[in-house]
Formats: sequence, C-alpha cells, structure tokens
Amino acid sequence: MPTNPIKPINPIKPIIMGFVLLFAACGGPQQQAATTDTVTDDYGRTVVIPAHPQRVVSLSPAVTEIIYALGADSLLVGRTDFCEYPAEALQIPTVGGISNLNIEKILSLNPDLVISGSMVGKKATDQMDQMGTPMVCVIEKPRFEALYDNIRAIGRLVGKEKEADSLVESLKWKVERLLADTSLSTFNSQLSTCYYVVGFGPTGNFTAGGNTFINDIIRMAGGRNIAEEVEGWNYSLEALMQENPDYIIVRREDSAAFCGMKPYNTLDAVRKGHVIGIVSGTLDLQVPRNIDAILYLRQRMSE
Repeated sequence: MPTNPIKPINPIKPIIMGFVLLFAACGGPQQQAATTDTVTDDYGRTVVIPAHPQRVVSLSPAVTEIIYALGADSLLVGRTDFCEYPAEALQIPTVGGISNLNIEKILSLNPDLVISGSMVGKKATDQMDQMGTPMVCVIEKPRFEALYDNIRAIGRLVGKEKEADSLVESLKWKVERLLADTSLSTFNSQLSTCYYVVGFGPTGNFTAGGNTFINDIIRMAGGRNIAEEVEGWNYSLEALMQENPDYIIVRREDSAAFCGMKPYNTLDAVRKGHVIGIVSGTLDLQVPRNIDAILYLRQRMSE
C-alpha cells in the first residue's frame, strides 16, 4: 500500500515566520505610537491624557466652540447647559450648568478626556481627579492674543494640531486685514469712549476692566474702555454716570432692559441711540468669533 511521502521542511520558513510573529507582537512601526500624552494645564496641573481621545466632555462654552472650529466635534459626548454655539452643539447631551455640574452624568458618558474652562471650580476638578478621569483646564486669559494659545492647546488635546495651526494663521490674517482697513476706524479722530455692560441693576454694576481680553477687543475696534484703569469686573454706578460714555455695549438680550431702567436711561448714549447690542458669546468668550465682534463694533462706531 503506497504511503504519502513526507515533504522536507524548508528551513527558511520558520525563520521568516518568527520575524512575522515578532513584528506583529511588537505592533509594527505604526502601532508603536504613544498611547498617552502628558500635559500641564493652565492651573499648573500635570495630567496624563490619551494621545487620541475618542470621548470628550467639554465643561466650557469656549472650549466647545473651539472644538467645533477645529472639526473635532465628533469626539464630543457631553457639554454644559451654556454650550449653545454652534447650534449643532445642542444635540450633545448636557451635564448640567457650570457651577452645578452633574459629576455622575459626566462619568456615565464614559469620557476618556474632560476639558474645562475658567468657571469650573477646584471642587469639581478635585472630584474628577479622584474618579480617575483625565481633566485638563484651559482658561480664558487677559490678553486677546492668548486666544491663539488656547486654540493650539485644545488642538493638541483632541489630536487636531495641524488644524489648530491653520485656524490660528487664518484668524491672524483676518485681524491684520481688519486693523489695516482705515475706512472702518475712528483713529483719525478722538477715540469713542465705551462701556461694556456685564451686569447692571440692584445687584451691582459689572464691566470688563483693563486686564481683560474684552478691553483689548474694544481698543482694536477703535474705542476706549472707560474702565481701562480698573482691574477686574466691579464698576461703580457713580463712575459710569460721571464718565457718560459715547457708546454702551451690551448683550442683545439685555439691551431693552438696560435702556429702560433708571438711571441708565439718562445716559447720553441711551438717549442718542448709541447702544450697541452684540451677539452673546462673541465678546464675552475668548473664541474665534471675537474677530466678528471687532468688525461689528468698528462698523457701529464708524456710522
């Protein structure tokens, strides 16, 4: 009865297979990329984050807006009640307000990265640290130009560094062109005095002092902030009435209430119709839409 001949073993094959298995076990050159990154956030905290996060929760309207501007919105799985721009963000599940964050809700979304902003307190930050979820704080800063730094910082966090560099260069170009357009400037005459309404009424008067990026925007728009010598946000009613600025800048949704309330309705700017209602978020957040705010203010003060 014939038997099947035994084929001799090719001595080269085991060697080749050994290299293949070793290569696969090591992951190959593309899979050897770091799985984590270490960053230092704006509170000086050293945080280990995933190199390529897949589930991000934003606890800041400014952070949310920048993530969308970078084209990384597919990573967002959670936001705050105040993250309302762009409109598409309203489809993202909310984790509550900023001062009353729902930590349990955040954790239920299983994020691998949480990015917060200026308004998130240390208590919430400490809670997230204790839960083992990486949380990085990117805060708003006093100078306008810090917007570019924040965009690059967020770009690094969400794996969009090239897009961040491109966005920054685009914004810088827009600002340069805008400031070079003398047809919209008031620089050839005395600067118009301005007052930005943050809060008003019985609870007190609040505005943006000279150590804020909002002060920079007003100056870039061709105005002079009457509170430029003030640090912080408190401003006295007496000082406002005495300065009697040329223009009042106020969020559009607050404009009617401000203009109809005593004694604000006696200000020259109110009586002359020099109240500029501005879209919420374009001036009070450090975001790419700040350029829109500069253009709009320059246009209104040049009329």
